[in-house]
Amino acid sequence: MYYDAMEKLGIEKREILVDRVGDARDAQSEAQETFRSSLERFQSVVNTPDTDLKAQYEKISEAYADSESVAEKVRERIEAVEDVSEALFDEWDDELDQYESESLRRSSEQKLTETRQQYGQLIDRMHKAEARMDPVLEAFEDQVLFLKHNLNAQAIGSLETELSQISQDVDALIENMAQSIAESEAFIERFQAGG
Repeated sequence: MYYDAMEKLGIEKREILVDRVGDARDAQSEAQETFRSSLERFQSVVNTPDTDLKAQYEKISEAYADSESVAEKVRERIEAVEDVSEALFDEWDDELDQYESESLRRSSEQKLTETRQQYGQLIDRMHKAEARMDPVLEAFEDQVLFLKHNLNAQAIGSLETELSQISQDVDALIENMAQSIAESEAFIERFQAGG
């Protein structure tokens, strides 16, 4: 219903899809920065001496909350992309039967198949990036809880052993999101260029 109303306003599903892919790309870019920043804040807590542990806990807790919020934003943007793409592909598929010219129908059907394949690669990459967020969030949450329940110098010192793994996870997440962002940009360019 939403898409029908938008089409009456002159906004086609393909335009909405391109906008939503762009929004998902932007959300992933924001997630990259948030996870990178959260890791830096976490590292600063681990490297802090015994002074003002409560302030350090609040700092890392805020970093976790920021990461959690941006991860949810990424999930919502991916869902929005899937919603509009499903409507667009359904409409495109239904309209194939309306062609009188068999050669034009075959050409359109071929473009539909190619676009679905490109979209499939794009959405797979987005979901892979999305799936990598949860382990990082879980690791952050574990550390926040640990600090919360053990606000002392010993707790801070013992977190150093976890820092290396979390750092590797965040680096992998950021790299995965960079690939997904590049795939999103390529999809937008191909789609705007006419398939």
